This record gives sequence, structure tokens and C-alpha cells, in this order.
Amino acid sequence: MNRVLVTGAGGFIGRVLVQRLLEEGLNGQRLDRVIVADLKLPDGPHDPRLQPVLGSIADPHVLGQALAEPVNAVFHLASLPGGAAEKDPELGRRVNLEATLHLLDMLRQQSTAPKLVFASTIAVYGESLPDVVDELTPTAPALSYGAHKLASEILMADAARRGWVQACSLRLPGVVARPGDGEGLISAFMSQLFWKLRAGQPVVLPVSADGAAWWISVGACVDNLLHGASIDTSALGPRRMVQMPALHLTMAEVVQAIARAHGPECLKRVRYDPQPAVQRLFASYPPLRTPMAEALGFRHDGSADSLTQRATAP
Repeated sequence: MNRVLVTGAGGFIGRVLVQRLLEEGLNGQRLDRVIVADLKLPDGPHDPRLQPVLGSIADPHVLGQALAEPVNAVFHLASLPGGAAEKDPELGRRVNLEATLHLLDMLRQQSTAPKLVFASTIAVYGESLPDVVDELTPTAPALSYGAHKLASEILMADAARRGWVQACSLRLPGVVARPGDGEGLISAFMSQLFWKLRAGQPVVLPVSADGAAWWISVGACVDNLLHGASIDTSALGPRRMVQMPALHLTMAEVVQAIARAHGPECLKRVRYDPQPAVQRLFASYPPLRTPMAEALGFRHDGSADSLTQRATAP
């Protein structure tokens, strides 16, 4: 049977990924089983191929249930994000690092090495970025979340070297447009910008109009995750890491693209109220260069207009 496991399947990216797997399969093959593991899973039309596993991946019994039978591929998206991991470092370590170690140990026991696509993060670079970031930029995590993700990248690469998995660690940039209020995420304004302007509502951005960030739609992000499971991961080199391509756009450029899609009145609904800490963390990004990733077939949205269209697509 062709089985795939998605951890963090109830999250923003996980939901879109699971739907794509059910609709398209993986690498041209229909899936017999999609195992979805998370603390919460969305309600919706039931597909008999879905196997829900409720609980935290920090619980060995949850991973044991999810991997009771061998899988062909794993998309490891589950994590405790930056601010939450800073507030509860023990939980952050268990979810972001120890659960990853346990996952690798369990996959090692399979007779065939599965594909393993790991959702890493640009937080591995830290806060002091050079004038241009590329695929050889040194890492210097400023948060435990980034440190755990970087350590997991190294563990993934070592497991791949040993032949336990076929690993691809993808460093994700800002993915939009997350629905809802962002669950307290400081970066939630990057997604709310799309939803509020589309709905004709005003929005206050805690950054300047010329503040720049790295952007990718959830659709393009999932394209890249699926592509990561399709390639010969040995082509990634010993680090088995890919910096996911992203558009480098100012807030004003994104607002203008939304106005082209939903009408010029959108421009009047935006107010900028820069907050120094938010500006530093989420709107002070230099250009991003990813020629190696693009040569391997990884892609960003292509333009601000395409980003806008795909960010809020059903």
C-alpha cells in the first residue's frame, strides 16, 4: 500500500497539503492511506483514505500509532512556533527536537528508507542578516525555535547519510494568507492584510510601507513541499537542505497588488503604524537569492499579482 504521514496536518499549511495529497496523490501515484497527526484536526468531508491520529507528536504513543505500519513518505510539519517555544522551552524542546529524534528512530526501523520532507524555517538565520541572503549564508538562530529547527536539519542530514531516510529540509519563509486572527502570532498582519482588504475592511500595519519581507503563498509552499518528495534528495548535497525561494516585496508592493485584484479603494483602507520591534523582525529583510533551489525545480509565486491570487485561493 502507498501510505503517507503528515504531522501537523491540522495546521494552516498541513490542511492544504493533505487536500492536495488526496486529490493528486504523490509523484503521480494515488495514495491508499494518508495518516494525519495533530492535536486538532479539521472537520470536513470524510475520505476513507484518511487515518486520523489525535495527539501531540511529543507523545511517543502518538507517533507509534501513526507509524504502526510502514510509510512511503513523511511530511514533518508539526512544531511549537517561536514565541510559544520561548515561553515554554521544555515543551518546545520536546515538540521541536525530541519528537524529531523519535521520528527518525522509528523510520530507521523500516525496511525501506522513506522520503522525509521537513518544514524548517528562515529563523535559523537569526536577526542580523547580511545585505543579501543566499543558500550559503551562515546560520545564527536568535530563538530556541530556530535552534531546534537547525539541529533537526543536521539530524535529518545524518539520518540520510546513514540511509535511514531520503531527507529534504525546506526552510520556509513567510507563508500567506493564514485565515483567522493569527492565534497571537506577531506576524499575523502579513496574512490579515489579504483577508481584510479583500473583505473591504480597514487594516493597520505595524510596519512601514517600504518595509520588505520574504513572501510565498500557501499554494506555492505546498507545491515546493510536494516537489521535495519527488526529487533525488542526494542532489541536495550532504546538508540535504533547500532554502525555499520567496518573493522579496515591500508592504506597499503587496498592497498595490491587492488593489489591482480587488479595487483601488483598498489603498485607502491601509494605515501604517510602524512598531520598531515588529519592523525589525518582519519587515527588514534583504533580497533573497536561491539559484541552487531554483535549478532543482523549486519555485516562488513569480509575481506579487500571482502571490495575491494564490494566497486566498480556496
